[in-house]
Amino acid sequence: MQDTLVAPDAASTEDFLPIHGTDYIEFYVGNAKQAAHYYRTAFGFQPLAYAGPETGVRDRASYVLVQNKIRLVLTTPLYPSGEIADHIYRHGDGVRVLALWVEDARSAFEETVRRGARPYLEPVVEEDEHGRVVRSGIHTYGDTLHIFVERKDYAGAFLPGFRPWHSDYRPAPVGLLHVDHCVGNVRLGEMNVWVDFYAHVMGFHNLASFDDKDISTEYSALMSKVMANGNERIKFPINEPAPGRRKSQIEEYLEFYQGPGVQHIAVATDDILATVTELRRRGVEFLEVPDTYYDNLFDRVGPIDEDLEPLRQNRILVDRDDEGYLLQLFTKPVEDRPTLFYEIIQRKGARSFGKGNFKALFEAIEREQALRGNL
Repeated sequence: MQDTLVAPDAASTEDFLPIHGTDYIEFYVGNAKQAAHYYRTAFGFQPLAYAGPETGVRDRASYVLVQNKIRLVLTTPLYPSGEIADHIYRHGDGVRVLALWVEDARSAFEETVRRGARPYLEPVVEEDEHGRVVRSGIHTYGDTLHIFVERKDYAGAFLPGFRPWHSDYRPAPVGLLHVDHCVGNVRLGEMNVWVDFYAHVMGFHNLASFDDKDISTEYSALMSKVMANGNERIKFPINEPAPGRRKSQIEEYLEFYQGPGVQHIAVATDDILATVTELRRRGVEFLEVPDTYYDNLFDRVGPIDEDLEPLRQNRILVDRDDEGYLLQLFTKPVEDRPTLFYEIIQRKGARSFGKGNFKALFEAIEREQALRGNL
């Protein structure tokens, strides 16, 4: 089964918001020091920069981690009130900022606000001895933000206000390369609202669409549309629940996250077998796929470079579209609330999102929901 890829419409051909890629993803967490240790130990991220009381920041501590082109910022409040603490109280640990690397942060802000975006951060110039950065920001679904980052005149470790973070504790990277896509969950009836937001406010186009016939099991269903920017370096699938016999994974997320937010982050690798093997060795837990998934796998997806047995042993999913195939696997939630998880993905030509794997994936998620008493 193959995804339906949608060609950009005429309204989205003018790229008034050129984006070079994901600049960073910032989490608000209850204990950034411990969260940073987890991402270093389990996922192989490397220490990059730090901001906190020692650098003159009085209300928070932030640890910046890097692996190839992926930058994670883990931020915790130092006091029990304020924006960060309130976000954690409501949502638990979760993504606050999806930052986008742009050529002109002022223009990005002005163009999106003019088209209807709700402003969060007016353009601000931040400077230190390493140069200057311009940042601005807008609101998107739930409490999630997009921060536009212009850093062409900056040579520091991360941003002004941060200092290099030196540490002798450096578990080896696991082969993660870049952010492939970030998925947002919204309430029933809101998917098309945010699809329109990304189309008209940010100039994105609809790359792929799935309805409840594509993404359903015996018990639950959801609908999804994938929005992408002009060069397709940024891809944001937007999910909403669809009516079903029992509570869907989207409804479970919305209940425990207390509203819309980032459901999962897909990170690319060029050797998924090596990456997943090492992640498992370090204690990362993945969804379980039944042995029957691998019966007649090659009949479903055609010839691939990988042998069947290592795929079966690692429970890796495979799907094909008109341009190639992909391999993917999903972690269990990485927070105590059943909210955020990760997807490990290796693309071998495919531009799609694994539609042929949806049923197996969602049945695996439902088994976990049942164990939590939330199905």
